[in-house]
Amino acid sequence: MGKPIEQPISTEIIAGRRARVGIVGMGYVGLPLAMLFVRQGFRLLGFDIDSEKVTELKHGRSYLSHIDDEEIQSVLDTGRLDVTSDFSRIDEAHAVLLCVPTPLTDNRQPDMSFIEATCQTIVSHLVPGQLVALESTTYPGTTRETMKPLLEQHGLRVGETLFLGYSPEREDPGNRDFGVHDIPKVVSGLTAECTELTSALYSSAFKSVRVVSSCETAEATKLLENIFRSVNIAMVNELKILFDRMGIDVWEVIEAASSKPFGFMPFYPGPGLGGHCIPIDPFYLSWRARQYELTTRFIELAGEVNTDMPYYVVGRAIDALNDERKSLNGSKTMVIGLAYKPNVGDVRESPALRILEILKEKGAELSYHDPYVPRTERMRKYDFQLRSEPLTRENIGSKDLIIIVTDHDSIDYHSLAAHGRLIVDTRNALRKRSLAVSGGRLIRS
Repeated sequence: MGKPIEQPISTEIIAGRRARVGIVGMGYVGLPLAMLFVRQGFRLLGFDIDSEKVTELKHGRSYLSHIDDEEIQSVLDTGRLDVTSDFSRIDEAHAVLLCVPTPLTDNRQPDMSFIEATCQTIVSHLVPGQLVALESTTYPGTTRETMKPLLEQHGLRVGETLFLGYSPEREDPGNRDFGVHDIPKVVSGLTAECTELTSALYSSAFKSVRVVSSCETAEATKLLENIFRSVNIAMVNELKILFDRMGIDVWEVIEAASSKPFGFMPFYPGPGLGGHCIPIDPFYLSWRARQYELTTRFIELAGEVNTDMPYYVVGRAIDALNDERKSLNGSKTMVIGLAYKPNVGDVRESPALRILEILKEKGAELSYHDPYVPRTERMRKYDFQLRSEPLTRENIGSKDLIIIVTDHDSIDYHSLAAHGRLIVDTRNALRKRSLAVSGGRLIRS
């Protein structure tokens, strides 16, 4: 166990790599961020309430599919990484970065319990001269209206003896084109000095930093990024439904429109939205808007369209089975891909889970294949108790229905195309690999 900081954080201490950085929450956001700061020469103290995660990290084992054990071990070998569940050690860090969940309640309202609980946990261990920065996506006003009062409970004052900033995470697990270091960081603080220190800290680890005028602006920036994607994906999902009814191939339409060198950005349809950002974050702003007596109609409509897509996929599957005089009830059905995006094992808010649930409710005999998700875990909404099945010729051929939900690169699409009897492809995975179903039927949905 180390000692409390002896000097307050400053730009000089940051520049000299003498600042110790603490990160609360060693998950999909916190762990890559911790590894980045260590590689940039900082001492890093990671905090997590999950003692199993702490144990795994201390032994050089990764619990995230897109981070190898070797990467964890290489960071441990520097001697600059320590992890703990002991939050009394918060006073050892010059900067404390909060990477905690911001989910929605069942009524689609912001669930601030993780932020509030974390602030309540660390406040008694804060000492004068520390910087606290929030990374979690949230509605404009959170840093100022929620965090500041909680962190000032024991006498510290933001801008004087405590510094408070906001910098929204832009983590994209599995992205091979942009690593954590390469993604520009938006930063701000509640006072000029808070902003200066927050900017200095992130500038020391990231390739570029964009300073904005207020924490509210930074909070709104992240929401805009995800709302932009949510609305455009909803639009193309709605067009997919329309074009299917009109006998038009939506994928061909998008490909042709993409030939325009200006004024068009392609978005692609799918079985619904997943992950920790796009299905959730827009509703933080729509909730906040109601406090200003405004209704964000685009956000609400996009949410409705995207939420309904798993039902549309199952409906298409039912129609396809009916064409073969079969019922979904009792049909052997395999879902390909449970993760919410390709080449990772992250199933948070994945539309595949909702599709599985609907199939189960309608009596399908369920199975799945996902090289990144070896078995389903018990979750708040779901408990399927399934294990990933191999894509053998016999197994594929025994299924009445196969639904491609996530197009991982490592999936054996050639075997699916060669031996699948009825495939509903929600990602255009077979066609974009120039594969045709040889002995069965393909429904691109």
